[in-house]
Parts: sequence; C-alpha cells; structure tokens
Amino acid sequence: MTDTAETTDKAVIIVHSGDLDKIYSALIVGNGALAMGMDVSMYFTFWGLQRLKKGGLEKGPLSKMHMLGLGKWMINKRMKAANVASLEKLMNDYKELGGKILACEMTMEIMGVKAEELRTEWIDEYGAVGTYVNEARDAKITLFI
Repeated sequence: MTDTAETTDKAVIIVHSGDLDKIYSALIVGNGALAMGMDVSMYFTFWGLQRLKKGGLEKGPLSKMHMLGLGKWMINKRMKAANVASLEKLMNDYKELGGKILACEMTMEIMGVKAEELRTEWIDEYGAVGTYVNEARDAKITLFI
C-alpha cells in the first residue's frame, strides 16, 4: 500500500465453501457489515459458486456432522425454531442492502458452469483473481469462508 492509498469502509469475502453453515456465515457477516454502513463484496469461487446455481443455494451439506443428511435436517429444524431467516431471504436482503456478488469465471470454466445455470439476478460481475484483488486491495476486512 502506498502512502496515498487509503482503506475504505469495505468488507470483501471469498466464499470458497459451499457448505450450508458457511454460506449462512458469509451472508450473516455480509448483511451485518452492510447494516453497519460498509460496502460489501462477496467473491464466489469453487464450491461456493455452486450455491449460486438456480435451486442451489440451500443444497450444500453441513461442514461437520452431516450424518448422511440427518445433521442438516436437525440444524434446519433448530434454525426454523429460532426464527433464523432462510438463505434465500438472507441473499435477497444482502442484494437489497447493496451487497455485491462476484462470480469466478475460472471456476465456471473448470467446473463447466454456464452463466445461464446461475442466478444471474444476484451476480454483479464475472471475473478472475484480478477482480477479487481489485475489490480487496482497499478493504478494511477480508475474509475467506
């Protein structure tokens, strides 16, 4: 960083994992930062990008205690009882609050994902590592989830 460069009130999150609990974490942190007046960008890559597929947001397994789907069922039941918003609601809130979504083009190529398979209404930009670096270079907070 040069003497003239200044960090902005911005958070940038790499969403690498497609696990249900980690997608929840990314969206909760992103929404929280937006609610506190920060700019937020999420860079979806590898298994995280799979959650941007049509019908794919809620499809991920749990990172721990998946137990052939039983763990995910139990967590979803407890979250519903605790009135935790669905991932769909969290994503819609994130977009309404001005959150930015970046989709990794390299991952799309490697994993054979076509743009028409994705929820394009959520995606603000397609790009590679340079796109992420440009977003993150002046951010106060960078996370890898």
